[in-house]
Amino acid sequence: QVQLVESGGGLVQAGGSLRLSCAASGRIVSIETIDWYRQAPGKRREWVATITRAGTTNYVDFVKGRFTTSRDNAQNTMYLQMNSLKPEDTAVYYCNADVHDGTYLKKYWGQGTQVTVSS
Repeated sequence: QVQLVESGGGLVQAGGSLRLSCAASGRIVSIETIDWYRQAPGKRREWVATITRAGTTNYVDFVKGRFTTSRDNAQNTMYLQMNSLKPEDTAVYYCNADVHDGTYLKKYWGQGTQVTVSS
């Protein structure tokens, strides 16, 4: 079994920064594409960013230039650096990873971490 554990959320003032981590553990041969999502209260979960195993990144327009995703393949850990945070960035943030366990390629979700940005 594979687990994704997120950390790094919290309360920050507008304009501040947070760095989210997503650590994968368990039966892992490789981690392929990783996506970050967020879900604000009363809203649907929305995609935020993607990073491939090769390190290619893609971002939703409203975070471009503010958020950066990265990964440490040796440590099976992924990061989302969030700068210039705005109150509308308040949400629970989730990582989602395609993990190969040697037999299957499956998607796994982290438990989510709360990010609250005060004005």
